[in-house]
This record gives sequence, structure tokens and C-alpha cells, in this order.
Amino acid sequence: MQQNLRASKHRAEELVNQKRTLLATVEAFFIQLTDGAVVAEWTKQAERAFGVTAEEAIGQPFRDMAIAWTWTAVQEAMAQVTQRRAAVHLNKVEVARPGERTRFLKLALSPLPKDDGLGLVLMGEDITEYLALEHDLSQAQKLESLGQLAAGVAYEINTPAQFVNDNMRFLSDACVDLYAVLNRHAAVLAAAKVGQPMTEAITQCEAEAQRVDLEYLVDEVPKAIAQSLDGVERVAKIVRAMKEFAHPGGEESAYEDLNKAIETTVEVSRHEWKYVADVTTALAPDLPYVCCQLGPINQVVLNIIVTAAHAIGDLVKGTNRKGQITITTRPMEGGVEIQITDTGGGIPDAIREKLFDSFFTTKPVGKGTGQGLAIARSVVDKHGGTIVVDSQMGQGTTFRIRLPVKPPEAPPLEKAA
Repeated sequence: MQQNLRASKHRAEELVNQKRTLLATVEAFFIQLTDGAVVAEWTKQAERAFGVTAEEAIGQPFRDMAIAWTWTAVQEAMAQVTQRRAAVHLNKVEVARPGERTRFLKLALSPLPKDDGLGLVLMGEDITEYLALEHDLSQAQKLESLGQLAAGVAYEINTPAQFVNDNMRFLSDACVDLYAVLNRHAAVLAAAKVGQPMTEAITQCEAEAQRVDLEYLVDEVPKAIAQSLDGVERVAKIVRAMKEFAHPGGEESAYEDLNKAIETTVEVSRHEWKYVADVTTALAPDLPYVCCQLGPINQVVLNIIVTAAHAIGDLVKGTNRKGQITITTRPMEGGVEIQITDTGGGIPDAIREKLFDSFFTTKPVGKGTGQGLAIARSVVDKHGGTIVVDSQMGQGTTFRIRLPVKPPEAPPLEKAA
């Protein structure tokens, strides 16, 4: 009997050691809580993540642990796990430790049914370096996009600037001619005031008006002024759009007008699509503001517009035809949908599943990094949304982006306002 007990105890100890060895080999930290939310397991990775040793943690109420993170979000997640008996995920939990930079954790909380109640398991990993790398990659891709747009934007600015310059030269010459006619009119007026014969002065005035083609100037000068004002406004619009696109705000989420953001992105990407497609928008006037990081969302829309333009460009190359890109927005329950449809050649079934994979591209070497759509999916995922693609060969492609108005961790609109 005692031998059997010793054997059972030995097997139990082996299982415990195996579990500890296994937990020590993974990068993620592991915390086990009892039914009363008391720490029952605290791995070495948890020690490194929080600066609390296992001896200090085990046996202590978890809510009393001196962890400088967002306790409200963690406790709400724990309550949800207990109520729903289902796992809850927190994608970006800030942890602050004295003398160190803020770090970020990805946390999964799962129920652990036991004979004496329902325990909890918290598994997480430090994603600080991953987020930094992802941010750098996103910035690099954004700079690449801006670089590609720069030549087109310069061209878009140069065209109205050129006809403004030409109009200014015309108006300068027109002013000289008009001053000459005014001087002749002044001579006629002066002669009339003193009672001198005006025949010669009138003849000279009429000759001057005929020389400068006064009727033409009266007709064309207002047109030149109107064209110049329109050109200046066109340049100002492009500059404003580029500024809003490149510097939409900080890294904090805020409630944003996606319709305006889409119009801005269409404007700055004009040179990418203007020769191969027409762009039409049908933006819902009642679209609610969405809590998001506007810069990354702008990048998502830009990447898809450019992808659509390239798809159409490949189809109409060598012809006089142009395709169509249609962008629509609509409110939906709890969120919004952005739909971008093109009349390109479509996406083959064989590559559709790889479309959002990092570094996947069908373009020749040096023509694309394969990061545009991968980053688009990453951005949408982080906002708690979805992005799907529907495509038929020979008929075109539609991207549907759905975003929640208020992600789980977003402040209420009234508070943000």
C-alpha cells in the first residue's frame, strides 16, 4: 500500500516537473488562479514580465498584486471569462515598471474548471518589440507610398501652377494695353473739360482700342482671373489633402470622419488612377464617426485604391479605354462598411488566399514589396474589424472593410467630444 502511494506521489511529482519544464520552454508567461482569484502558478516568464518572483506571488490574491497595468481592463476580462466560461483576449495591455520604458502585453484569459470551482488561466507574451517592428514596417510602407505619390502630386500641382503662370503673364500684358487705352480716354476727357476739339483725341482713342483689341481683353481678362483663382484653389486643395494624409494626427485613437478621410485619399492618389480609371464615390451622409487611428486607415484605403488602379491599368494597357473604381460607405449595426470596387481583370483563385500574406506580390521584382495588403489587414484587425475580398475573373474585384464604431477599449463618443 505504501509502495503504491509512493509510486503515485512520484508520478505526480514527475507530472508537475514536466509541466514546469514545458512552461519554462515557451516564451509566453503563464499564471494560474484559483476559484478565489488567488495565484496558484507563476512562471519564470511572469517573473520577468512583472518583476515579481514566484515566492512573492503564489498564494497572494491576484487583485492585490503590485502590477502597474490597466487593472480595469484585466478585471473586466476576468469577469467576462467567469460569466461566459469562454476565453477573452486583450491585444495590447500596457505595463509600466519603475525606471523602464512602457511595455505591451498580449493577454489571453481562459476558464479552468476544477472540482472546487472555476479557476482562471492567464497566458501572455511581451509584444513590445513586435509592435515597434510593425510600426517601423508600417512607417516604411507609408513612406514608400508617399514617395510613389510624390511625383504624381508634383505633376498634379505643376499643371494648375503652369496655367496660373501663363494667365499671370497674359494679365500683365493686358494691363499694359488697358492702361494705354485708359490714357487715351483720359486725353479725350481732358479735351472735353476745357472745350478743345476732341476729334483727333477720339480718333486716337479708337485706334488704341483697336490696336489692343479691347473687346477681346474685356472678354478674356475675367476668364483668366477665374481660371487663375481656380488653379490656386486646386493647388491649395492638393496641398491640404497631402498634409491631412501625411499628418492625420497622433497615435491615439479618436472619433474620425471616414468620409472626409476617403475624399482626402482619393485626392492624393489621383495620379495613380486618373489615366486608367474614373473614380466615383457614394459616401453615406449619415455615416457615424469611427474611433480609429486615422493615419493607418488612410493607408488602408490608399493601398486598396492603388491596387485597384494597377489591376485596371494591366487590363486597359495599350487601349484608349478606362476602367471604373467605385467607393461607397454605409452604416451598419455597430459599425461602418467601406466598399471599394474595381473593373480590373479579377484575382485568380490560386492566389486569392495569399493576397494578404506578407511579401506576397504578383508584380515584377522592384515593382512592389507585397506589404500593402498585408498591412491593410493588420490595421483592420487591430481596429477590431474585418477585410474581405470578392473577385471574379474578367469582371473585377471588391474589397469590403468593416469597422466597429467603438472598439472594446474605445472611450464613448460623448467623452471623446
